[in-house]
Amino acid sequence: MSTMQSGSRQGSSHPMFSAQQAKYFANYLTREGIGEAEALTQSLSSARVDLNPHQVDAAMFALRSPLSKGVLLADEVGLGKTIEAALVMSQRWWEQQRNLLLIVPASLRKQWATELREKFSLPSAILDAKRLKDLVAAGQPNPIGRREGIVILSYEFAARIANTLRVVPWDLVVFDEAHKLRNVYKAAENSRAAILRDALVGRQKLLLTATPLQNNLMELYGLVTIIDDAYFGSEQAFRAEFGGREDVAARALLARRLEPICKRTLRRQVQKAGLINYTNRLPKTFDFTPSRLEIDLYNSVSAYLQNPDTIALGQNGRHLVTLMLRKILGSSSFAIAQTLDKMIHRLQSKLIVDDETLDDIDGFAEEAEEWREAGGGAGIEADAVEDHSDDAVDKVDTQKLQAEIDELKRYRDLAASIGDNAKAKALLDCLPSVLSEIEGKKGQRKAVIFTESVRTQSYLRELLENNGFAGQTVVLNGSNSDKDSAALYKTWLEKNRGTEAVSNSKTADMKAAIVDSFRNDRAILIATESGAEGINLQFCSLLINYDLPWNPQRVEQRIGRCHRYGQKIDVTVINFLNRKNQAEERIHQLLEQKFKLFEGVFGSSDEVLGAIESGVDIERRILEIVQTCRSNEAINEAFDKLQAEFSVEIDEAKQEARNKLLSEMDDKVIERLWGRKQEVNSAIGEFKRALLGLARAELPDAQFHEDHVQRFDYDGKTWSTEWPEADERGWHFFRLADEGLADRLVEQAKARSVPPTELVFDYEAYDGNLGDVAQLRGQAGWMRVARLTLETPARTWDEIICAAFTDDGKPIDPGTAERMLQVPGDEIRVIAEGLPEANLSLIVEERQAVLVGQAQERLGEFLNEEEDRLDAWRNDARVAYDQQIKALTKEANEKNKLARASTNLQAKVELQREAKALKRQVDDLQHQLYTRLREIDEEREQMLDAIAEQLNLIPQVESLFTIRWSLV
Repeated sequence: MSTMQSGSRQGSSHPMFSAQQAKYFANYLTREGIGEAEALTQSLSSARVDLNPHQVDAAMFALRSPLSKGVLLADEVGLGKTIEAALVMSQRWWEQQRNLLLIVPASLRKQWATELREKFSLPSAILDAKRLKDLVAAGQPNPIGRREGIVILSYEFAARIANTLRVVPWDLVVFDEAHKLRNVYKAAENSRAAILRDALVGRQKLLLTATPLQNNLMELYGLVTIIDDAYFGSEQAFRAEFGGREDVAARALLARRLEPICKRTLRRQVQKAGLINYTNRLPKTFDFTPSRLEIDLYNSVSAYLQNPDTIALGQNGRHLVTLMLRKILGSSSFAIAQTLDKMIHRLQSKLIVDDETLDDIDGFAEEAEEWREAGGGAGIEADAVEDHSDDAVDKVDTQKLQAEIDELKRYRDLAASIGDNAKAKALLDCLPSVLSEIEGKKGQRKAVIFTESVRTQSYLRELLENNGFAGQTVVLNGSNSDKDSAALYKTWLEKNRGTEAVSNSKTADMKAAIVDSFRNDRAILIATESGAEGINLQFCSLLINYDLPWNPQRVEQRIGRCHRYGQKIDVTVINFLNRKNQAEERIHQLLEQKFKLFEGVFGSSDEVLGAIESGVDIERRILEIVQTCRSNEAINEAFDKLQAEFSVEIDEAKQEARNKLLSEMDDKVIERLWGRKQEVNSAIGEFKRALLGLARAELPDAQFHEDHVQRFDYDGKTWSTEWPEADERGWHFFRLADEGLADRLVEQAKARSVPPTELVFDYEAYDGNLGDVAQLRGQAGWMRVARLTLETPARTWDEIICAAFTDDGKPIDPGTAERMLQVPGDEIRVIAEGLPEANLSLIVEERQAVLVGQAQERLGEFLNEEEDRLDAWRNDARVAYDQQIKALTKEANEKNKLARASTNLQAKVELQREAKALKRQVDDLQHQLYTRLREIDEEREQMLDAIAEQLNLIPQVESLFTIRWSLV
C-alpha cells in the first residue's frame, strides 16, 4: 500500500523530475488500491463539494464488497444522502461501469442532474415520454443503455418502460426516496413497486431514504427484498422471527442481520463528532386583508370553478386544470387576469383549456409528471391536458358557450381593474424590517421570494423596484427571457469564458448566472418552483412563501434551497395568510402543525414527509374540499377529517426504537468518523501530491506559485487542485476524470516507454523533510517499480510495487522507496547491461506476496460474510417451517383436549380424527423441512463454490521501469 508523505513547496525554479517519476505518478494516480479509502480517492479528489466523513463512510459501505447485491443508506435528512450516492456513482463511472440508472420522484429529477453535473462533473439525461419522442423526431438514439450518462427517470416513467429497462445490464440502480417502495411486499403484481422490483432483479442497487421504516417492520422487509428478495428467506420467516415481536433479543438479532445491508447515521452522531452544526427554522406569519374588489374577484372565479357545467375546463383533465387555475387565482389578480383572457380566446375558438393556457404556472410539465406519478387516475388527467386529445368543444349549445365567454370577460375586466394587491403591500411593509433583522443576526441582507406564477413574479419585481429596491432584484424562472437576465447571462459568460464554470447548457448556465448575481450583487431573488430546481442558496437565510403550495413536499423543497448544509445562521421562513379565507388558514395550519414544515432543526420534517406517499394526493384532497365546501363550517369539518387521516405525529419512543435498530452506538460511530476523516485527508493529500508531481514532470514550462504549492500557471491559465478556490477565482480545477489536462498527462506518461536509467535524486531540491529518505543520502542502489494487478471475476485491484535495495544489499522499505520518487531527480544515462535481475525479481516477488496476502485477507472477509448470509438463509427456512409445525401441533393438542372432555361419542371420534389429521400434517412438514434443509445445504455449497470462484485471485505483474539510483 502506498504511503506518500508531505510534498515539496517549490517555486518557479521548477526542480527537475524524470520520465520514470512521471510514469510512477501516472500509475499511482490510476491504480485501484487495496485499502478502503484508496478505492474512492479519485472520486473524492475531483469532487466539487466539501465532503464530510460520514458521507465518505456511507459511500465506502456501499462499495465495500464486490459480492454485494446492494445496500440501503438511511441517514437522517440533512446528512447528504445525495452526495453519498453521487460518490458511489462517480466511482462506478471512474471504473468504466457506466450503465447507471437513477430513479427519483419527478420533482427531484432536475435537482439530481444539477448536483451530478456541478459537484461531480457526471453527465446525465432526464428522460420522459416527451423527451424520448423528441429524440426520435430529431433522429437521435435512445440514451438508455448507451453508457453515455446517468439515466434519470421518475418512478412513474421507469415503471412505464420497465420492459426496456429489464434488458439493460445496469451496473448500478439508485432509488431516491426509496420509502416509496417499502410496501412492495403486500403490493399487487401490477403495482409500480412490484413492476420495478421485477424489472431490475439481479442488478446491484442503492436505496436512499431517511424513513425506511414508518409503521411496522414489514416495511423494512419490503425495502430489503428490492435489493435481495432472498435476504430474509421469506415473508413468513421474517414475520415469525421479527414481525410481531418486540423482545430485545429479536431486535438485537434483526439489527445484526441488517448490518451488512443497511446503514443509518444520525444527526446527533455527526454533531457529537463536531462535523456539522445545524441551524433552525424560524417561522413568521404576516396577515393581510384583501380589498373588496379582490374578495369579489376571488369569490366569483371560485364559484365559476365550483360549477360542474362549465365548458372551458373540459372533462378528462378537469381536476388538474381546476387546481392550476386555483393556484393562479390565489397568486395575484394580475396572474388570473391574463389567464382568464387566454381562456376567453380558447372558448371563442371552441377550444377548452390546455397546458399553454396554464403557462403562468412555470413548469407545468413537471406538475403533470407528478400527477402521473401519483397514480389513481391522475395520470389520465395529465395526459388529457398535455396531449390535447379533447381540446375541441363539440356539440355545445351556442348560447351557453357565449354566456360562459361573457361571464369570463366580466371576471377578466374585474381583475384588470385592480391596481394593487393587499398581499403585495404586506410584503412591502414587512420586507425592510425582516431584512434588518437578518443583518442583526450576522446574515446577509438577502431574501428569496417564491411564487407559483410567472406573472406574479413580474408584478412583484416591478413593485419592489419602484419601492425602495431599485436595481436590487433578480428573477429566476423556466425561461428567464427578460432583458436583465439576458444581460446578466452575457456578463457571466464573458467573465467565465474558457473556465469549467461554463457547462454549454444555456438553461444551466443561465441559472448559474442568476444565482451568481444574487450571491454577489442583488438583494432579492424572486423565483418560481421550476426556476429554483437544483439551485443551492445556503448563503441566503430569509425565505418568503408569497404563494404557499398545497403540496408539503414542494414546501419542503423550497425551504431546503436555503436551509441546507453550509447555512451559517437560522433561516427565517415567512408565510402570508389571508385570515378572511378559511380554507387558506386551514391549509397553513395543516402544513405548520401537522407536517411541521416551518420550524425546528434542519430536516425535522423527515419523519413526516417520509409518511407521505404522495404530496399530489394531499393537493387533490384539499382541492376536493375547496371545490365542494360552501361554508366555513363545512370547510372546518372537512379539514378536521383530513388532518385526522394524516395522523403522522412523531412518536419519539417509536423513533428512538427505530434508530436503535438501524444505527450503531454513538461512540462507535463517532470514533469511526474521526478515523475516516484522517484516513480520507491522508489519501486525498497523497493523491494530490502525486497529481502535482506529474504536472511538474510533464510540464517543464509550467510556473508553480511560490506562495502555494497546489497552484501553477500553464498555457495562459492558472490551475489549482484546490476546490472551491479554483471556482471562486475563475481558475481551472486540476483533477482527473474530466478528460482535461490531468487526464492527458496521465495517458502521456503511462504510454511512454522508459529504458533502464541511472537517476540522481537531489534531496536539497526537495523543500520538506523526509526523515527516512534523508538517511539514505550519500548512498546508491537499484530500484524496480512494477504494477501488480490482482484480478478476480468480482473485482480488480492493483497496486504499485517499489522494490529497492542499496549497493550493500540492504532492502529498502517500500514506503521509503516510494517517497524517494518524490525527490527531484535527474537522468544521467541509459543502462544497457549489468542489471541485478535476480535481486530485483526476488524483492518484487516478496512484495507481491505481501500484497496478495492483504487482498486475500479482504476477500476472505467477503466470503465469511456470504457464508453468514447463507447460514441465516438456512435458518430462515427452518423458522418458517417451525412456525407452521408449532401452530398445527398446538391445534392438534387442543382437539385432543376437547375430545377427552367430550361426553358425546360421535363428537369425540370426530375430534380425534381431526387431531390425527393435523399430526399427519405435522409429520409431513417435518419431513419437508428435513428435505428442504438438505436441498438448502446442497444449494449453499454450490453458491459458496460459485462465490469462491468469483474471488479466485489471479496476480499479474507489469514492470514499469528499473533505475540505478543515487541520493545526494
